[in-house]
Amino acid sequence: MSYSLLSVALQITGAILLAVGVWGKLMLGPYISLIADNSTNAPYVLIGTGTVIIVFGLFGCFATCRGSPWMLKLYAMFLSLVFLAELVAGISGFVFRHEIKGTFYRTYTDAVHNYNAEDEASRAVDNLQERLRCCGVYNYTTWFGSVYYPTNGIPASCCSNASDCSLEDLGNATVAPNKVYHQGCYELVTSFMETNMAIIAGVTFGIAFSQLIGMLLACCLSRIITANQYEMV
Repeated sequence: MSYSLLSVALQITGAILLAVGVWGKLMLGPYISLIADNSTNAPYVLIGTGTVIIVFGLFGCFATCRGSPWMLKLYAMFLSLVFLAELVAGISGFVFRHEIKGTFYRTYTDAVHNYNAEDEASRAVDNLQERLRCCGVYNYTTWFGSVYYPTNGIPASCCSNASDCSLEDLGNATVAPNKVYHQGCYELVTSFMETNMAIIAGVTFGIAFSQLIGMLLACCLSRIITANQYEMV
């Protein structure tokens, strides 16, 4: 009974990973090009992992109902692989958080410098600045060195009040500071990462620990069933 409940709990964790993956694809899709040098498949990895955990969770319930030792051993082996993968992912994310911040700094700075208001990276910059109410890397002065500024000024996505922000204002280095956000996007994003990294790592390790418990229970149940079969013989 307890093992069946654990299998259900594992399926719930799979559903959570699946939901996070879908949310990441829908909500973070515009920013992915700014987080990594190349587009990352992290949302798809989460969706795939969550789906596989749900499927194997059903397999674990089926193995328990059938009382099949080899199915339980196979399920335990799968859980051990998932446990190791989640453990490595959690440790890597925590250890390499500074490298992740450095990558974001490079990609975001490059996107600002080469901004043209049309390509994917430029749209990602606009979405980030509008949603986080920030402007530039460290502040709005970053835009003065972009290829976009000499002819177009600071992008409209930096405007603190869209109704009181004209193209002439954005192209005037004296007036623009009074019309745009002063907070830089890099500081906002990295501070969010630092604040929530411990929470993300804790959730990751918690899910990984649940896989470990499931693996141990699957092995114990397999041994019990095997021992009972020998006694019946």
